[in-house]
Amino acid sequence: MSQSVSRALQLLRELGQAPAGLDELAEAVGVHKTTVLRLLRTLAEQQFVFHDADHRYHLGSRVFELSSRALDQRSVRGTAAPHLAEFNRAHGRTTHLAVLEDGEAIYIDKLESHDHIRMYSRIGLRAPLHSSAVGKVLLADLPAAVLRGIVSGIDFTPSMPNTITDAEGLLAELAVVRQQGWAHDREENEPSINCIAAPVRGAAGTTVAAVSVSVPAVVLDYDQLLGLLPALLDVTARISADCGWREPPTRTTRGTPA
Repeated sequence: MSQSVSRALQLLRELGQAPAGLDELAEAVGVHKTTVLRLLRTLAEQQFVFHDADHRYHLGSRVFELSSRALDQRSVRGTAAPHLAEFNRAHGRTTHLAVLEDGEAIYIDKLESHDHIRMYSRIGLRAPLHSSAVGKVLLADLPAAVLRGIVSGIDFTPSMPNTITDAEGLLAELAVVRQQGWAHDREENEPSINCIAAPVRGAAGTTVAAVSVSVPAVVLDYDQLLGLLPALLDVTARISADCGWREPPTRTTRGTPA
C-alpha cells in the first residue's frame, strides 16, 4: 500500500473516533502538518472529510454513503434470492442479479432458464457497463461526477453492431434509463441475446443492485421480452421493499384532493 494511501486511511480512522484539529491529526499520524493538510484537502475534495468554522475536521458525507452502500450490498443477495426463485419458476428465463463493484458490474447470482439454452454468464463474471442492461441500470443512478469518471474509463470498442460506441451516446441512453426506470440490451453484448433490467433500491433510495432477464431471440423476440417487463418491475419493487426502500408518497397540488 502506498504511504499516502496508508496515511489517508489512518486519518479517516482517527476522525472515526472524534473530530480533530490539524495539530492533533499530525501528531496521531506522526508526520508534518503540511503533509496532513495536503491529504485532508484531497479527502475534502472527494467529500470524505470536511472542516468546521473552528477548523476541526470531521468525517464527510461520502463515508456515510459508502457505509450505507456496503451494508445494502452485503444483504441484497440473500434478500433477493426467494423473490428471484419465484420469478424464475414463473417465467423460466435466465435471471441475473448484479452489483457495482470497483467500477464494474459483477454478477452475484444467476438462475438458469428452463429450456436447454444456456448463457455463458456465471456468478462472479463481469458485465460490460455500456453494453449490458444491468450495467446501464447500475450506472444510471450514480452522481454525475462519479458517473463521468467511470464513463471516461470505458473502452467503447464495439463487440456487436448495436454496441454503444462513445461516452455521449451512453450518457444519453442513461438519461432515458433514469427516466423510465429500466434498461435494455438489444443484442449489444452477445449475438441474438436480448435483455431487460431494473434497479433494486436500498433503504436510502439508491440503486444497490440490478435484476435482469435475458432471452435468446430464437426463444422470444424483443417485443415478446418486453411482455416480461411488468413482472420484472414487480419483483424488483418487492426486493427493494425488503431492503428497506419505501416509495415516497405522491405529491399533490394544494387544493387538489389527495
